[in-house]
Amino acid sequence: MKQYFFLFFSNVLIDNFILVRFLGLCPFIGVSNNIKNATGMSLATSFVVILSSSILWLINYYILVPYNLIYLRIISYILIIAVIVQFLELFLRKMSPLLYRILGIFLPLITTNCAVLAIPLFSLYLNYTFLESIFYGLSASFGYTFIMIIFSSIRERVTVSDVPFIFQGAPIALITISLMSISFMGFQGVIKY
Repeated sequence: MKQYFFLFFSNVLIDNFILVRFLGLCPFIGVSNNIKNATGMSLATSFVVILSSSILWLINYYILVPYNLIYLRIISYILIIAVIVQFLELFLRKMSPLLYRILGIFLPLITTNCAVLAIPLFSLYLNYTFLESIFYGLSASFGYTFIMIIFSSIRERVTVSDVPFIFQGAPIALITISLMSISFMGFQGVIKY
């Protein structure tokens, strides 16, 4: 139980995929204009990450490794992630057309989000079991969602603040991301492995 707590704590604060490993920055910057968009994108990405982590672990250990097809790992991972995203896109189009329109181009881009591919690959290279792999995906998704919501809250506040003209728009967003990243990198000394 203690191991799962440290894994969760580590993925949320210490080894956060956005602010420390710098993965998944495109949707992070593109959709974080407001909390509603950030929450929708985070939940969609989290769903894909958790589902793909479990499916890809099974495919790796029951198909790719036994049949010595390890060289097909990344291609098969991307293919399965694309199928999961297609199902998610069809589901959102049917059940929540507003969220589907808000997410726009970023929904199909979940397929090429490097964090979505990196999380199952990291759990594979860390030799996690099936449950650890799912928990790794869950905790990394929670960390992704946590940072998206925090950043979108800050970004909403900054848009109504008196920011000098030269810093308005992308510069203040990048400065904010930098400061957030520095603060989260400060957690790296908290847990010794």
